[in-house]
Amino acid sequence: MIIKTTCTPASMFSGERFSVTYRIYGDEKEARAKAESICIEQTVEFPAECVGKGTIRDHVFGKIESFERRHGDSFHAVISYAVEIAAGELTQLLNVIFGNTSIKPGIRVEHLDLPFTLTTGYQGPRFGRKGLRELLRIPARPLLCTAIKPMGLSCDELSDMAYHFALGGMDMIKDDHGLTDQRCSPFEERVKKCAEAVGKANKETAGSTIYVANITGPSSKIRDRAIFAKKAGAGGLMIAPGLAGFDLMRELAEDDSIGLPILTHPAFLGSFVTGHGGMAHGVIFGQLARLAGADATIFPNFGGRFSFSRDECAAIVQGTVEPMGHLRTIFPAPGGGMSLSRVPEMLETYGRDLIFLIGGGLFQHGPDLAENCRHFRTMVEKME
Repeated sequence: MIIKTTCTPASMFSGERFSVTYRIYGDEKEARAKAESICIEQTVEFPAECVGKGTIRDHVFGKIESFERRHGDSFHAVISYAVEIAAGELTQLLNVIFGNTSIKPGIRVEHLDLPFTLTTGYQGPRFGRKGLRELLRIPARPLLCTAIKPMGLSCDELSDMAYHFALGGMDMIKDDHGLTDQRCSPFEERVKKCAEAVGKANKETAGSTIYVANITGPSSKIRDRAIFAKKAGAGGLMIAPGLAGFDLMRELAEDDSIGLPILTHPAFLGSFVTGHGGMAHGVIFGQLARLAGADATIFPNFGGRFSFSRDECAAIVQGTVEPMGHLRTIFPAPGGGMSLSRVPEMLETYGRDLIFLIGGGLFQHGPDLAENCRHFRTMVEKME
């Protein structure tokens, strides 16, 4: 049976298309067949031979714009899609980009090329690099961030830690991503006490440190947690979109009643960037983070306890800054096993537009947390 498409006028489609670059593993014949399959799987999910001439075949089908060998074991296929099939929804955009194809082996999303007409539907980062610098009153040097931890401490212990971090001149003090609403440190009590502690330190030092509350949790509670954190005095929010969803993060970023900087945490996203499937590091931690409204993207630094390479981290940085319509550039925030001794190497690799995220390394330097933070800040300032 041939499906006729005469009832769908071509005028419903503007001709604007966005493109996805896929890395496809296999020999040339196999890779070409996979590329052709993606065009159908990511759009109509229907036997192509059963679709007659007309609007669906001309506009809805994905189109292979280029296909070439880029690596010894794989090919790059650039496939374009009509902007209209994304429906102005981030969830549907993600579905078109990778949807069912994510279930198939040997296919990886390498890059997104989104036209201005598509990105205008998204606010993106509220602050971005420039806005976050203005908020923290830091015009040039890298930003300094640390996390209160470990899980199991009481709210009083965590807030005391936050106080000493702020006294030492850290710019941002965030919850560890594992701190949610445990009995040992309930969300509301922890957020209230940590925000008060950082505020107290700011009064004593005339500083502008902000406390960043982790609001990741059940979807029904996340917005309420964000509102509570703002009222309690938090200066920023952190959310793990791999757990809570990229579109929920987008909603928070676009909510004027919240209006706080958002840091995105990589928890649960690791399987997207390991192996021959998933998405490239620069896409998921760079481009998608921006599209969904993050002002800074946290990711594992190369050479730490995770497997990211220097090139993969450089690709994330590229994703935070490459042109994406009106979307602001955002801060890369490498962390994970970072130590003070690696500060010079990281400055050389990332430049000045980054957030140094260091946790355990601050504790290992000496017994005085505030002094350790001062030492860290002095190291960075001397290298400007």
